[in-house]
Amino acid sequence: MSKKPYFPPPPPIPEKTRLFQRTPPAIFPPIMGLFGLGLAWRRAVDGFGVPSAFGDMILGAVTLLYLFCLVAYVGKLMQRSATFKEDLKILPGRAGIIAMALSGYLMAATVVPFSTTLATVIFGLALAAHVIVVLRVAHSLITGPVEARSVTPVWHLIFVGFILSPLAALPLGFHTYSTAVFWVSLAIALAIWGASLAQFIRADVPPPLRPLLAIHLAPASVLGTIAFLIGEVQVAYGLSVLAVALLSLLVLRARWLTVSGFSPLWGAFTFPLAAFSTVMQIAAVHTGSDVLRIIAGLSLVAASLIIPPIAYKVLMMWSKGVLAVKTNAAQA
Repeated sequence: MSKKPYFPPPPPIPEKTRLFQRTPPAIFPPIMGLFGLGLAWRRAVDGFGVPSAFGDMILGAVTLLYLFCLVAYVGKLMQRSATFKEDLKILPGRAGIIAMALSGYLMAATVVPFSTTLATVIFGLALAAHVIVVLRVAHSLITGPVEARSVTPVWHLIFVGFILSPLAALPLGFHTYSTAVFWVSLAIALAIWGASLAQFIRADVPPPLRPLLAIHLAPASVLGTIAFLIGEVQVAYGLSVLAVALLSLLVLRARWLTVSGFSPLWGAFTFPLAAFSTVMQIAAVHTGSDVLRIIAGLSLVAASLIIPPIAYKVLMMWSKGVLAVKTNAAQA
């Protein structure tokens, strides 16, 4: 009697997933970098005579991208609100959520020339979101385990990130607010730089986390920009020198920073590069220095060549469903 042919069982039917069920917060750091790039090109109108339409086109496209990603992440929260707290527990998620909030300030700065009313609303929403994130992170640091309280560069985004708000607040007339935010942010940034340096001396940074060190450049650059805008020129010069020193160190250690290969954490390279170009452009205009003008131009070109490819790669990882897995994003 012949044996019946063997037919393997059919493959299991994949579980149906809801739309935006696992939107990863890691999509937001490169979007923040793209916003910074657009604002740097808008600044180039003064320094290099670039048509204002060029920067506005970049900012318009990034605004649409940001709004889509914002809807995607809010869609996840509406399905299960606890994913917000779960994402904040993980370093890539924490960096992504704070970048999402800070991008709101940059969007407000984008909109200011076109509608001060809309910019004020966006600014208020971004400030509220930022405060919520800060309170949530502070609570988890206070109540969580001691080992989870180690200082990371992401602390700059969380606790010093308010320094981005004057980019919109100053054109809206909030000068007293902007000045107060500048001095408080400068004090916090100095404390984080000091704690990070002490921590770095004691122990090496694991290769996968090294790209986050680029975030240290962002506070020096943005603080320098705001110092110029509020009239603290001497302080701005000092911060500009610090920004040049930090970028030089990052460039010299580029191989060490990227030894583990491309990852979603490369989004940390994007905004600091754009912010550095902006402060160099303002410094060049204030001093009339040809050297600073060259540095500003080269850094703007470098940012334009580096930021979009990183953003594209990260967003492609999201479209393929890989980004959520690699960053361990919470699922609704």
